[in-house]
Amino acid sequence: MHVLSIATLFPNPARPSFGVFVGNQMRAVVARGEVDLTMVSPIGIPPWPLSTREPYARLKDIPDVSDAVGLKVHYPRFTTFPKVGGDTNPGRIAKAVLPLVRKLHREKPFDLVDAQFFFPDGPAAAIVARELGIPLTIKSRGADIHFWGQRPHALKQMLEAANQSAGLLAVSEALRADMIALGMPTDRIEIHYTGLDREKFHPIERGAARALVSAMPNLGIWSEGPLLVTPGALIPRKGQAMVIEALCRLPEARLALAGAGEDEARLRALARRLGVEERVHFLGLVDHELLPHVLCAADVLVLPSASEGLANVWVEGLACGTPIVIPDIGGAREIVSDAGAGRIVERTPDAIAAAVADILADPPTQAQVAEHVSRFSWGVNAENIVRFWKSVMGEQTARDFPTDDEADGSANDEAELA
Repeated sequence: MHVLSIATLFPNPARPSFGVFVGNQMRAVVARGEVDLTMVSPIGIPPWPLSTREPYARLKDIPDVSDAVGLKVHYPRFTTFPKVGGDTNPGRIAKAVLPLVRKLHREKPFDLVDAQFFFPDGPAAAIVARELGIPLTIKSRGADIHFWGQRPHALKQMLEAANQSAGLLAVSEALRADMIALGMPTDRIEIHYTGLDREKFHPIERGAARALVSAMPNLGIWSEGPLLVTPGALIPRKGQAMVIEALCRLPEARLALAGAGEDEARLRALARRLGVEERVHFLGLVDHELLPHVLCAADVLVLPSASEGLANVWVEGLACGTPIVIPDIGGAREIVSDAGAGRIVERTPDAIAAAVADILADPPTQAQVAEHVSRFSWGVNAENIVRFWKSVMGEQTARDFPTDDEADGSANDEAELA
């Protein structure tokens, strides 16, 4: 089976951790040996002079084809217009991708076009699939549904792509329900849970992990006191401000923010204004090799996002033996099944502080926490997506080539109508 997969969020030589979870999934798929995968990750570059500024400046040096991230990836460029042109990205992505994939398709035909996000990847992949005359599958992950699904022009493109698709995937039951509520075809949506790198994310004794990360000068994490960690991009949707406010009710606790983003200046100002500046540490982007040690060192992982599908970092935190405090969003109830995994709370500083205090008063063991995600692995994830692709191809073949009985039945129906 020759699959063309399109993902705008995917590791590249300039940003090896960008979309690392999609990279992990696709490497596991290739390792199974059942799929001939062609991976295409379109790179959005804005017009000059924005193209000379970060983070875009470093993207210009990415080669057209590279195997630097562990598998061969094509990186065609398309023009993007930050903050104003998101709704129209799919058309420009398809225009950039089509010359490449037409050439590859002539050399060795694809059986299936796959999109790893619903927007902008899904509508772009739908154009490509129509041009090549082959089936389409699309995966949804959270913000691609919750954010873009609220924008009429984007939603129109998403629904058209969904109706064209041979099959759809959602990362949680809750996200599947949200897709159905938007008007996507119920009978085509399957659940495909995220994976987990068990070699990286597993319990390391908390005291040892804390000693290790506190000894690293580039991190400077405190060696004493309860440690909270909030991983994720510093953007309003992730809710870091509520965790900083919760510190006012947790006088002994310290907070490590693992991520970077546009909200950093506002969050620093908030910490100063609330008088907790000395207890909030901005770690910046944490390398994926180091992240497991930070998660193991934390007493609680807190992530009060406004929306998620089923966040990879929830699973990674639990796998490290760290209980999580999250809102009742996406697939939260599908992994926080009891107090041993953490707490599901309202998105308020008071609720967050109360849940953290409750966990700190009677913490579960790291082994008890990790058991809640024992079913997750990239191997299982890859097995399930390959099975899904095969089932889609089988159904497509059945539609295109009916059995003798079905063909006879169709002929009889036509005769009766005549």
